[in-house]
Formats: sequence, C-alpha cells, structure tokens
Amino acid sequence: MAATESQIRFSGHTLDKATKAKKHEKRQQHAQKETEFLRLKRSRLGVDDFEALKVIGRGAFGEVRLVQKKDTGHVYAMKILRKADMLEKEQVAHVRAERDVLVEADHQWVVKMFYSFQDPVNLYLVMEFLPGGDMMTLLMKKDTLSEECTQFYIAETALAIDSIHKLGFIHRDIKPDNLLLDAKGHIKLSDFGLCTGLKKSHRTEFYKDLSQAKPSDFSKYIECYDLTGFSATNPMDSKRRAESWKKNRRALAYSTVGTPDYIAPEVFMQTGYGQACDWWSLGVIMYEMLIGYPPFCSENPQETYRKVMNWQKTLIFPPEVPISEQAKDTIAKLCTESDRRAGTHGGVEDLKNLKFFQCVDWEHIRERPAAIPVGIKSIDDTSNFDEFPDVDLKLPSPPVREGEAGYKDWVFINYTYKRFEGLTQRGLVRPSKQK
Repeated sequence: MAATESQIRFSGHTLDKATKAKKHEKRQQHAQKETEFLRLKRSRLGVDDFEALKVIGRGAFGEVRLVQKKDTGHVYAMKILRKADMLEKEQVAHVRAERDVLVEADHQWVVKMFYSFQDPVNLYLVMEFLPGGDMMTLLMKKDTLSEECTQFYIAETALAIDSIHKLGFIHRDIKPDNLLLDAKGHIKLSDFGLCTGLKKSHRTEFYKDLSQAKPSDFSKYIECYDLTGFSATNPMDSKRRAESWKKNRRALAYSTVGTPDYIAPEVFMQTGYGQACDWWSLGVIMYEMLIGYPPFCSENPQETYRKVMNWQKTLIFPPEVPISEQAKDTIAKLCTESDRRAGTHGGVEDLKNLKFFQCVDWEHIRERPAAIPVGIKSIDDTSNFDEFPDVDLKLPSPPVREGEAGYKDWVFINYTYKRFEGLTQRGLVRPSKQK
C-alpha cells in the first residue's frame, strides 16, 4: 500500500526531530568536554595531586614511581628529576628535548606523556605506566630468545624507530632498557625506564672524549663488574660470556657512566651522524637476543669502544650458538657502514624486504598476540619491575617559597604540559591490595 502524504510528512518530521536531538546531544558533549578542558587548563598540577604507590626505577639524578592521580584514580609512571643535578651535570638541554619529544610524539609506538610540571626543587614527567617492564629485564630472565620471538620484537622496535624518524627525531639511545612492554607484551619506545638518557654516557662530550679517556675515568664503572675471564687473552665460550654479561647487566643499568655497547661507530666520531645510528643499535639488540650478549661487550668501556670502532673484525658469530643465515645476514645489514645500513635510506621498508622478516604481518603486528605474554594481573601490577626498598616511597614535599619569583627557574620556563585526553581516557582505577 502506498504511503499517504500525511504519513510521509510525519515520518520526515520524526527524522528531523531525531537529527535535532542528536545534534543537541553532541553539542552538550562538546560543551562538557570544553568545560573539562578549561578546568584542566586552569588547574595548577602539583605533586600533591598524586599518591605514590611504589618505586619502580632509579637513576643517576632521580627516581621513577608508580603513582595514582587522586581525583581520577588513573595510574601513571612519574619520573622525578632534581633540578640542581640537571644544572650541575649540564642536562638541561636533554631534559627539555625529552619533554618536547614526548609532547610531539603522540604515537602508539612511543610511551605517552600526560603531564609535565615543576616545583622549586624538582621536574616531574607523568607518563603512562607500562606494566610489562622493559626488554632488559626480559632478556635477563631468558638465556636467549628464539628466532620467532626475536623476529617479533625486532620488527616492533623497527616500527617504533621508524615512527620517531618520521617526526624528525633521532633517539640515539636505543637499547633494551628503553624498550618497554605494555600490558599485552607489545613494544613502546621510551627514554625513562630507569632514568636512562640522563647519564654521562648520553652526553656528546662523553662520545667525543671516550677514545682519549684514562682508565681512572672509568673506575666507578669497572667496580660494578666481575671481570674474571673477560680478558681478550682469556676468551670465554658463549655460555660463560652470556652468564658474565647477565651478572653485570643490572649494575650497568644503574651506573652513572653507562655503556657504549649499543652505540654506532659514527656517533663516537666528530664528523656527525644521522638517523642511521638507531638502526645500528637495533642490530646489536638483535644479536643480543639470539646469542645472549651484545657483540662488542668487554671488560671495560674503552675496550668496548675499540671493538665497536673495529667492528669489521670483532663482529663474530660464535659457532656454538647456531642461528640461521637469514638472522646473520640481517644483523650484518644493520651493523655495517652507515651509508649501506638497512633502514638508512628506506626506513622500515628496508627491513620488510629482508628474508628474516618475510612472515611478519607488519600492518597488524600490534593487534596480534605478543611473542611472550607478560601475564599482568592488574593495571598497577609491578611484578616485572625491580624492588627498591632503600628508596623512600613518599613523594617529595618542596619547600614553600614566598611569591612566584622563585617558583620557576628561567632555564625551565614553559616546562608545564597537560594532555587533555588523560582526563577521560580511563574509568576509576584503584590500586590492588598488597598481600
């Protein structure tokens, strides 16, 4: 039966009413978000807005704590840096760069920063908490990774490196400590795992002076190590070498000197370097995953430096740890001259063309199950992090100063940042009860 004119008019009126109601609802939602945004913008965030749950990292100039925002219940990782140390160690430029990169690199492969603020004593970076821990910890739990697992983690790290390169950044410190794992076991690139990136080894002066360094310059570093059997004249088999590396690796992560193990040879030179240095580091990490230790590890950083600079002779695959020719070929294509290095000219597309990665579903890798499940029980699960019983859990209470003059040092001006979506991203989350 054909519809009457009145039915058509009524139907049209109903549709028009529904459309108007939908528009009105959207306007209300937009107005509410705008109100929340303005409230967040006006609010002055401080350390008192957070409750400390646990210390999850420690570095040369500060700590990283798992914290909960009191008004929303959201859980974050808070990096706290002492201003006095930043100024004394000439780290102001680095801290500024780190903050700016985290603001701009809003990407699935990069750890997300929600807030940055300061008080008279400290700088604070409030970032998403990734409960899977870091790749260094995972590698310490395993002797080696299978080629299938290595393929997964190297492919994800390559995509992460490529994403920051497309933004015009060079990470310069790609190493297992800075590869964090989310709740599902997928990689996110970071520079805050254990306050790394803020050590002497990450400064340009360190790279330039290492070749002329005296043994006394590294006395602190060498004290961290059990050097038994590590001499070039007393070579170890790969098993003992891996055990020795693993034994000293934790101390190395906390040392104030750092390691040149993952640094590309061109970075040590004064002739300049580019994004290719990050692809070299990827090759070193791939070697470590398959063999059990990085290719140039030695009894001290000077010897490591010499090995890196002489990589044509020192990049050796131990016969007692068999890996496929495809894996060797991939490492060799990453750890080579910068102008011939995979990734240098074509980015991640260079790696996609290598046989080792031919079975990787690059487009959907992050949606697929991770190679090794991390087994997270709750959003505030810290079982994949070290214990720091000697570090005071309480968040610092800065001294109150009269007036605004002393609140912001001019070198840290415009440090404050707030990411609006952090207000509505999750529902209320409370920390799990400790048994």
